[in-house]
Amino acid sequence: MKGADEVLLVIDVQNDFMPRGALPVAHGDEVVPVINRLASAFSHVVLTQDWHPAKHVSFAEHHPGRAPFDMATLSYGQQVLWPTHCVQDTDGAALHRDLHVPHARLVIRKGHHVDVDSYSAFMEADRKTPTGLTGYLRDVGAKRVYCCGLATDYCVAWSALDARSAGFEAVVIDDACRAIDLDGSLARAWEQMTAAGVSRIGSTDLLR
Repeated sequence: MKGADEVLLVIDVQNDFMPRGALPVAHGDEVVPVINRLASAFSHVVLTQDWHPAKHVSFAEHHPGRAPFDMATLSYGQQVLWPTHCVQDTDGAALHRDLHVPHARLVIRKGHHVDVDSYSAFMEADRKTPTGLTGYLRDVGAKRVYCCGLATDYCVAWSALDARSAGFEAVVIDDACRAIDLDGSLARAWEQMTAAGVSRIGSTDLLR
């Protein structure tokens, strides 16, 4: 069992990111059994959920003449316009039914501010609105954050980078993640994470 100062951060394992969801991540469902095995080795697990209001600014449907995956300039910078997904209190926003982490201590809901998107578990996309996770982890004495879930090149990468910025060691469990890989986004994410000192490991090596 991992020590109390090591946290497994399980990111956005939700129905809308599954292969038949509104914003599918290819093979996204394959992470569920891997994460279940990982979670059993951690005493401290934190979950995140994308949790958007129906009129969220990142949804392409609210930008006339624009299509999903177009880029738009919003008040806080460049934003991918997404298909409507993970709307609050819908089945799409629910955690995958086979995800089994009964001992998870905290669920962080992100993206609930209507005017700003949120990829990171630590900070909204305006880069100034915190989710509260940094303070929580410091309060409980966490030192290392292991990141897994969906998607590698967006919410996982942003979370790992922000974990490093907040002073934690950050590790991405590669086979417990899947990527969207939009126009080379996966390669860019790994370049950024490597440069920031984020480590990369497989679940088999971690569970030895």
